[in-house]
Amino acid sequence: MAPCCHSRRREARPISLRQLTFFGRTLTENRLISSANYVRAELPTRLAHRLRDMQTLPYVVVTNPHMSHVYELYYKAFETLRRVREIRSVEDNDRYCRIISQTLQEHLTVIPRLAMGVIECQSLMRPDETDRFMNTLLRSRISRRVIAEQHLALTETFHSPWHFPDAKPHHDPNADFVGEVFLRCNAKEVVDECSQRAKSLAQAAFGNECALPEVKLEGHLDATFPYILSHLQYIVGELLRNSMQAVIERKFPGKPPPVEVLICEAPQHVIIRISDQGGGVPKDILPDLWSFGKGPRSHVHLENLVQVPKMAATMQELKASNQAASGHVQGAGKDGRLVDGSLNSLTSRPPNLRLGMGLPMSRVYAEYWAGNLELHSLEGYGVDAFLQISKLGNKNEQLSTRASMDAV
Repeated sequence: MAPCCHSRRREARPISLRQLTFFGRTLTENRLISSANYVRAELPTRLAHRLRDMQTLPYVVVTNPHMSHVYELYYKAFETLRRVREIRSVEDNDRYCRIISQTLQEHLTVIPRLAMGVIECQSLMRPDETDRFMNTLLRSRISRRVIAEQHLALTETFHSPWHFPDAKPHHDPNADFVGEVFLRCNAKEVVDECSQRAKSLAQAAFGNECALPEVKLEGHLDATFPYILSHLQYIVGELLRNSMQAVIERKFPGKPPPVEVLICEAPQHVIIRISDQGGGVPKDILPDLWSFGKGPRSHVHLENLVQVPKMAATMQELKASNQAASGHVQGAGKDGRLVDGSLNSLTSRPPNLRLGMGLPMSRVYAEYWAGNLELHSLEGYGVDAFLQISKLGNKNEQLSTRASMDAV
């Protein structure tokens, strides 16, 4: 039996935020090795399922140069990762982490190449089939990067200077982060940070003379929940960016109306509503608002995507190397923990570089942890966007469907 077929016979084992933190809260060598072997089993399995998805596409689609590029990357990664033997020691784990890191770096071209391939092939597949394919591939990509980056972060913690083999506990129970999971993610702080970055981007694009809308916050401002910070920053950042840009481009005389953000905390969810008076979504765009490849402006999106050669898991353009060269590092957490600037910053593209992926990608990220994103457009007035987040951390990652499954 071919290795890819054998791996496809295995089902992926979804994991919850609560389970991700379990390995790290009391980090021991055995738990680190257990985490490594979970990742070792999951990555080739999840890649095999996506390879099969690509193999079932029409031949003319798979031979598209962008789609073919992604397929070759996935197959190379599958062949590399499936050959890794069982992790039995810290040394084995360190070697495995180097393989994971290299694979993650190589796959930074996947999202823009996928997007360009989908747009170029939009006449060869039905729009619903195209969006289903993209949705599944992106969820799987998020899932692989989540478990891989979580394990890399745990390994970094294990090797940190303050981590001693006989220390008890091995991880500070009061720390804000366990690997990549932020235990006390505060919606207000995320909105504040994202709004400042959105204002900076808008000012750079429209000039210092441009009147920017104020972002008004109200509601349950102390609401906290466990979440992967870069995911929430991406979603909120895209929504605020869209709202601010719409208000600015409507050119109100005098001071523009504010973008209003309401945070509502319920027993199991946190809901963030972002409301603007930017005139609503244009009629020609509204029917294809959540589509990756269809729409009246897809040719413009294709031209713009060519200018974005690499994107991280949250679709941010990579700026980490530039920041490292200049000595500027973004995203230091409250505990001083450094977060990768390429994941933690808002999309650095200028507002006029529209990619047509912001809202569809945001919904994929929202639904990944059993949340939801809805948008209501009031023509001639503005937009209300509703982001619902599961606050307990006990929902498994949603790999292919929106059906919610509680973690064991």
